[in-house]
Amino acid sequence: MTEKPKKPVVLCILDGWGSRKQAVDNAIILGHTPNFDRMTQSCPMAYLETSGLRVGLPDGQMGNSEVGHTNLGAGRVVLQDLPRIDKSIADGTFPEIETLKATIASLKSTGGTCHLMGLLSPGGVHSHQDHMVALAKALSAAKIPVAIHGFLDGRDVPPSSARAYVEKFEGDISSLANVKIATLTGRYYAMDRDNRWDRVKKAYVGMVDGVGEKASCALEAIAASYANDITDEFMLPTIIAAYGGMKDGDAVLMANFRADRAREILTALLDPDFDSFSRNRRPVFCSCLGMSEYSVALNAFMTTLFPSEKLTDTLGEIISRHGLSQLRIAETEKYAHVTFFFNGGSEDVGEGEDRILIPSPDVATYDLKPEMSAAEVTDNLVKAITSRKYDLIIVNYANPDMVGHTGIMAAAKIAVETVDKCLGRLEEALKETGGCMLVTADHGNIELMKDQKTGQPHTAHTTNLVPFILVNGASNHRLENGCLADVAPTILALMDLEQPDAMTGHSLLKVATDTGKDHAAG
Repeated sequence: MTEKPKKPVVLCILDGWGSRKQAVDNAIILGHTPNFDRMTQSCPMAYLETSGLRVGLPDGQMGNSEVGHTNLGAGRVVLQDLPRIDKSIADGTFPEIETLKATIASLKSTGGTCHLMGLLSPGGVHSHQDHMVALAKALSAAKIPVAIHGFLDGRDVPPSSARAYVEKFEGDISSLANVKIATLTGRYYAMDRDNRWDRVKKAYVGMVDGVGEKASCALEAIAASYANDITDEFMLPTIIAAYGGMKDGDAVLMANFRADRAREILTALLDPDFDSFSRNRRPVFCSCLGMSEYSVALNAFMTTLFPSEKLTDTLGEIISRHGLSQLRIAETEKYAHVTFFFNGGSEDVGEGEDRILIPSPDVATYDLKPEMSAAEVTDNLVKAITSRKYDLIIVNYANPDMVGHTGIMAAAKIAVETVDKCLGRLEEALKETGGCMLVTADHGNIELMKDQKTGQPHTAHTTNLVPFILVNGASNHRLENGCLADVAPTILALMDLEQPDAMTGHSLLKVATDTGKDHAAG
């Protein structure tokens, strides 16, 4: 099939827009969303699962944007790094991984310290603190000194929950020789992904130079931060006890398995040509090892414990193979998700694939501008739809997730109302061109803004279902319930393209017949 259809198919991903019937603390219901409400009442609609086993995570584990977009683009349930790593620890093969043994050998030859860093949290989105414990045990057993640089969470877990999980972590490592927490830093500084290099520099200086706030122990550091009304995510880089910084002959071990928020701090640590801020010192490390692969560029400086598993026959590849055109568009915060993650972890740009990156607003936190760059995304998207240039368009609206993470209801309502206005504009453009749109989400978030048990702001993702709506489709089209892996097959059915064997999800598109029975489309 080489002729381009004149009617675009749009996959509109409302990042963090979950489904929850209760109105209390639900920004979607409490906000004014006339376009979304109309679509749910008048368009074919179903619900998708976005968590646990249905997206390749452990049972009950909330989904996230990386996992969600990987499943959306792959059209199959993709086993994620979290259960892969868990299995290796459980079956005892973890300490025998060759790259870990090589790092240990290098450290023995230099007498250096291993700087084990990562999100010290049980959240399971970017990391899991149990993985850091397993790494510390393997290093300690080999008589390697370990300095732990813990990034505090407050987003994938409650905002002020660090005391309990750091206490547990310290208990888990208490019997290990030469293993100490060296620094604690809020993820706001250590895990930026939007080129806010002033933040990253503070984390870098803390770890490399040993310069920052001071505390005698980890729990004292957390208590001091809380006393200043600073929650976990925003904790200033704090030096624990007598930690003096990194030195030549040491090693770096990144425990985060998710790529997007590990890249900037690793680039600052490892890239000799890095110039986004001035570095007082750049230690020469004997080894650099990561839990997963973070980027092609970083692969030049480090090895990995769990190499990426290549995905083939992703939705983008199929569109390119048929000689069709596609557009990926998002603002900075979610650009990697509609490109790198949607393409199965590949940085390659497919034939006929265009990309538009809209800068995210330069604010400290997105409750200060909950509209984010949604209007600019929509301006470009409407132009793309009405140009009739593209067969398939993938767009992500970041507002529900990024503002949902702030836990601030007033801002969350503005975020959903902003996105709702954008949906109305997209619908008008599609009516003009005869195209159609699938509206869905990668996971929930903004539909629950307060923890119903503790009363704390709820800043994490949820395990709720997400909507799946067909806008401006054929009058006899219907949708069935499914999971994120079923979205790509549904798009192929809408485009009348054959689904490859590797794509094991199922099309959820059904055609109603005159007899009242539905049958599969495509």
